[in-house]
Amino acid sequence: MSSGLVVALLAGSYLGVVHGLGDSLAVVRPAVAVVACVLAAVLGFAERRRLGLLVLVAGSAAGLPVLWSSLPGDPGDGAAYHLYQKNLSFRLADPSPLIADIRGHAPDFVTLQEVTDRTRAVMAGLTDVMPSQHVCTFAAVGGVAVLSRWPMIAGSERCVDGDGLAAMQVTTPDGPVWVVSIHLHWPFPYRQSEQVPRLLPVLATMAGPVLVGGDFNMVPWSHTLARVAQVTETERAGPILYTLPLAGGWVALPIDHVLVPRGKGRSGARRLPLLGSDHHGVLAGFALAE
Repeated sequence: MSSGLVVALLAGSYLGVVHGLGDSLAVVRPAVAVVACVLAAVLGFAERRRLGLLVLVAGSAAGLPVLWSSLPGDPGDGAAYHLYQKNLSFRLADPSPLIADIRGHAPDFVTLQEVTDRTRAVMAGLTDVMPSQHVCTFAAVGGVAVLSRWPMIAGSERCVDGDGLAAMQVTTPDGPVWVVSIHLHWPFPYRQSEQVPRLLPVLATMAGPVLVGGDFNMVPWSHTLARVAQVTETERAGPILYTLPLAGGWVALPIDHVLVPRGKGRSGARRLPLLGSDHHGVLAGFALAE
């Protein structure tokens, strides 16, 4: 791979603001950054040190922030509130282990994706501890849902049917908070870049603190995630968590995230087991009061 192509791919991975292809390239940014650093060493041995230094700077600038954000951080276990995020997988055969895991962690909020007639058993199995529940349709793989142990504010339920958003506002000891579940399509050349602009105006109407859990099908350093965080005045909880195993677990993508209100103190998150799904769950801990 030539040095010009490597640098072009890295530069293109920052252009999600211009076109959806930029966010698609952002998915492979860490891998390209590694290639850039290896290529820089090769160029150095070939006595093309100036070009090698340029490629090394580009690769390091792209890769080091991702590496730093992937280091283990606060799991958030001692936080005031917890949100359990899970893509159920429409193929989920036995919901019992997942129901038991959610009960064991006793979160305040749950966000689910790929809710089908079969996987809806997870919601049914939590009605006594999560009485506030709201589900919306999305795609053939299933809908999106939000659950909470706190009472729902009457009439606050919102759906963007077909676009993967379910939301409701609940009353907590620290006041009202919106709970949102999102499921995005795969990025360009698929429909994510068309879907997100339809969701942002809906998110912008949610006054007050907002919590977002979801399968974003997009990495945390993307323009897509930055746009959602900006509109909802949130930040991603915890370190980068690699939640979608691929190639038999040899690689994984960080595409499941929890966004919590900015400026409310320290937050944390940790990855949970698969429990019959193809996605790991995420348990995020955070505060709603400063």
